[in-house]
Amino acid sequence: MSFKPEADWLVPQPLERAKALPAEFYVDPDALRQEWRSVFGRSWQLVAHAGGLPNAGDHVVGSCGSVPILVIRGEDGALRAFHNVCRHRAGPLLDGDGRGARNLRCKYHGWTYDLKGCLRSAPDMEGAQDFELSSVRLPELRVAEWRGLVFVTQGDAPPLDLVLAGVDERVGASALRELRWHGRESFELECNWKVYVDNYLEGYHVPHIHPELTRLLDYRNYTTETAAWYSLQASPMKDAGNFYGSGEALYYFVYPNTMLNILPGRLQTNRVLPLGAERCRVDFDYYYPDGADAAELERRRQDQSFSALVQREDADICVAVQQRLASGSYAPGRLCPKRENAVHHFQELLRRAWRDAASV
Repeated sequence: MSFKPEADWLVPQPLERAKALPAEFYVDPDALRQEWRSVFGRSWQLVAHAGGLPNAGDHVVGSCGSVPILVIRGEDGALRAFHNVCRHRAGPLLDGDGRGARNLRCKYHGWTYDLKGCLRSAPDMEGAQDFELSSVRLPELRVAEWRGLVFVTQGDAPPLDLVLAGVDERVGASALRELRWHGRESFELECNWKVYVDNYLEGYHVPHIHPELTRLLDYRNYTTETAAWYSLQASPMKDAGNFYGSGEALYYFVYPNTMLNILPGRLQTNRVLPLGAERCRVDFDYYYPDGADAAELERRRQDQSFSALVQREDADICVAVQQRLASGSYAPGRLCPKRENAVHHFQELLRRAWRDAASV
């Protein structure tokens, strides 16, 4: 392990005495290289919605940890995930999302695999001794689906149903099934991926950073709960003629980098992907019920406009925090037990991942 933080920082901390992580966790490139393996490589990663992959050969590309992957619907109807890395000389098999692929053909030298990842042809390899097509397969990852959301993992993550246990009881098992993908927005931030996650995990900053959101949420009754692998921030909504109506705002964080933002009549998923030690990308996918009259279309427009405003405010503060983490000035401060217990929960899971990596 090349990133070696002080041993004291890997020891579990009780919430009432906890401090935030030191700056080196957010600026050291070696820390990110370790996280690719010990955090992203051993957890469930949100990659797609099953509704976008209805037919054989429909596929998406992405990554799981540092490994390029593809997810494809097989001719038998099953979803499978493979390394998007040819076993010949590491060429890409698919270079983008698409429909109806009949096979997986390497862009580099034309080696071709079927939709189950088995090599079927390798041009001009007749003279290679002890070379059997049937012995070559693409490495496969575990795939699991929850309420239409497709996750993959290349490591020994717990079963996805166990990771998300209890969510249905709060949200309703059928609530998310009725929603359909509407669109995606992505943006890049000049901050470490954990800065963005830390910020997401607390409402402590809401009255100071988000004036419009403060008017929407009942901050006095804002609560945070933690489970084994996720946390939930929940707040009643002030029904003062807003376009959401009455109900609750539910903000689920699924370790290590997936957010489910559930408000009346919509789901927004956030996926945070590191691009470097001090850069990340956030993908926002919007889901709404089928069908829409003019009023519903206007409500969706307002929802996305409101979300964009909140995200700009979050982006600005995250970039400012990253600059100060990198300045050499910061010494870890105490966490607020009342408002930052989800931050503590996330950072304890990270500490456990780093301890596990150190013991290998």
